[in-house]
Amino acid sequence: MMSLDVEALLRRMFDAAIAAALPSVCLPPCLPVAPRGRTIVIGAGKASAAMAAVLEQHVAWPIEGLVVTRYGYAVPCQRIEIVEAAHPVPDAAGAAAARRMLDLVSGLTADDLVIALISGGGSALTALPLDGLTLADKQAVNRALLASGATITEMNTVRRHLSAIKGGRLAAACHPARVVSLLMSDVPGDDPTVIASGPTVGDPTTCADALDILRRYGIDVSPAVRAALESGRGESVKPDDRRLAGIDTRMIVTPQMALEAAAATARAAGIDAHILGDAIEGEARDVAKVMAGIARQVAERGQPVKPPCVLLSSGETTVTVRGSGRGGRNVEFLLALAVALAGHPRIHALAGDTDGVDGMEEIAGAVIGPDIIARAMAKGVRPVDSLADNDGHGFFEALGAAVITGPTMTNVNDFRAIYIGD
Repeated sequence: MMSLDVEALLRRMFDAAIAAALPSVCLPPCLPVAPRGRTIVIGAGKASAAMAAVLEQHVAWPIEGLVVTRYGYAVPCQRIEIVEAAHPVPDAAGAAAARRMLDLVSGLTADDLVIALISGGGSALTALPLDGLTLADKQAVNRALLASGATITEMNTVRRHLSAIKGGRLAAACHPARVVSLLMSDVPGDDPTVIASGPTVGDPTTCADALDILRRYGIDVSPAVRAALESGRGESVKPDDRRLAGIDTRMIVTPQMALEAAAATARAAGIDAHILGDAIEGEARDVAKVMAGIARQVAERGQPVKPPCVLLSSGETTVTVRGSGRGGRNVEFLLALAVALAGHPRIHALAGDTDGVDGMEEIAGAVIGPDIIARAMAKGVRPVDSLADNDGHGFFEALGAAVITGPTMTNVNDFRAIYIGD
């Protein structure tokens, strides 16, 4: 199979993974029935506007509400207001939208229904500070966490305890109304408390846990943030809180479902596909070294599976930022993989974020073939230097190897596919 054909297959697999996770596919089967009272729709995340549009198409009874999504991800709606805000570092628009959501769900009755549309990115998009904290406090913590190498679970543990809306607080504000949360998972393990920092589910973690994470990664915080955590004032709503009794949480799509769609695409093309895991975490460059070792074993030894085949995985790697380049965890992984493979003649790969944005860039990821290192050197671009500078986007753009999807209107974490030829 020619290199161009392999890269086309990898892209079709990535597209299939995204298509399987679109709200139009996964949301309608999970909708609740009409209540006796009002229906309020709230939501946050990169897919929330698309979810709201699908909800409007399938709900005939009166609804109203507000969802917040990333700039550029708005979808026209008739009955639900769409607000855009910043991601991954929050801004005032997101904080204001979060405050308005809390106002919308206040004073409801047991006859009312709240439908919460929650997807990845919702944490930064609803950065309403705890009383006594400022948006600048939240932004500083967010930036430090993003550069620290902390996992998404660790980052969102801290965020929940500095928020006026996350960690079950939004659900508590809805009491006594019925709450149905429709969640699109973008986190390893599909933990509802981690998706968008769990605004509608109880949180078993504590302020002490948040402090431990800040200490572990050497993150300095403002006196106000430290006081909120050390005093326990930032404690989240716990799972046994009576206000959360009867919360109905429905996971409508997961990274595993997207991987299975990609695997089906490979098999339809006559290529065996093997899913290695949907919750792989760790430093992106370290995960790349492990994946390179597995791919080489398949290529050279036919173990644990025989080529030709595709190895699929998902999860959320991390990047400890040491350089000043333009990076994201997927391009960091792929650049480290290319360096480790050193031009292996039968191995190709694609890595990308299913929401279309890797790091801060409007670029989903990139694709590599056996010639990627030679092409870079011919252009005077040293892969090891680019990796040391966390400049994955700069590296792949220089080679025309970036994968650009535009806003996908979904978010089910990272996608990685490694093709090993025979």
